[in-house]
Amino acid sequence: MRKHLRDLVGTRSTFTATVARLSMKHTYRGGDIPTLLLEDVRNARNQHVTDHVWLTISWSIQRLQLCVGEVVAFEARVTSYIKGYNIGHHDAYNPVRIDYR
Repeated sequence: MRKHLRDLVGTRSTFTATVARLSMKHTYRGGDIPTLLLEDVRNARNQHVTDHVWLTISWSIQRLQLCVGEVVAFEARVTSYIKGYNIGHHDAYNPVRIDYR
């Protein structure tokens, strides 16, 4: 489903999405970072680009005091990243691959 995001890598675009969940992510060093799950992400032409995306909640996003169910509009630059664990062994159930955010 993220093939639509692949086509936008490196470009800054306008999107809309629905706030689905506010959560916390545990870090390697033991601290917690607030995160936000956005669902039904659409581009400016209202075309569906991905079913969900997780974001780290920055100070500016935190100030918005978002609630589950709200629809938000935002600008973002699409980038790629390596997904999965690359710890020196092959894991058939969770292979290392390129994904898009």
